[in-house]
Amino acid sequence: MGSSASIPRPGRACSSYLIADDETSLVLDLGSGAFANLRRHVDYNRLDAIVISHMHADHFIDLIPLRYALCYGPQRRKRKLPLYLPPDGERMLHALVSAFADEGGGDFLTEVFEVATYDPASSLRIGAGVIRFAPTAHYIPAYAVRYERHGQSIAYSADTAPDERIVALAREADLFVCESTLLANDVERGMRGHSSSREAGQMAQAAGVRRLALTHYAETATAHDLDEGACEFYSGEIVVADDHMLFELGSAPRILSGSLCAEEPAGG
Repeated sequence: MGSSASIPRPGRACSSYLIADDETSLVLDLGSGAFANLRRHVDYNRLDAIVISHMHADHFIDLIPLRYALCYGPQRRKRKLPLYLPPDGERMLHALVSAFADEGGGDFLTEVFEVATYDPASSLRIGAGVIRFAPTAHYIPAYAVRYERHGQSIAYSADTAPDERIVALAREADLFVCESTLLANDVERGMRGHSSSREAGQMAQAAGVRRLALTHYAETATAHDLDEGACEFYSGEIVVADDHMLFELGSAPRILSGSLCAEEPAGG
């Protein structure tokens, strides 16, 4: 639902990924503009859970328009939507909404969300799926996510510099969605917090994943910065992610329009 880095590419949203099957609809992150994209494909009232990887605005800020939709939309949910935040995330989110919500922001969130803090050292069950976490190398505490269901697996790096903990979490995943913020010639000085496509390719190769999807990239990124960089190190299939792109495990990716049942040509 969103494949941009912190500055949205024109017509694109920031980080957000929908995992959907015939039983469960789970959203990983909900960055700037992602809620509008999400609405093209699923009914937000039918979501089973949202999991936020870390508390940078380009990964969670559209929780606010989602809250308004859940509170004032034409159809009201019968139960609160589970919202799983990283450690200390609830305090940070409440502090943000307290600037414009009554009573310190508490009711603003809990009226529609069932807010919980996940334990990164433990697993989290959502429907028939299980989520595991791993700390990433980022500027603030952040957590990569692995979702497994019926023997299939998806790993999401969140924001991270190269890290062996990400490699371990992504081991033999069917799909590895990995950030590729840095351009080929970028150099992060001091504390690192992001990866290039080359580094994403190195992690994918070390983890033995079946498919690599590069995401979280800027409008200035080129093929040289993305797929050509990753293929220097990763020998499997590489896809540059884009908003509304559907990955069916075991099938070629498609670009969607309208709903998860509709499809348009890749050049659309």
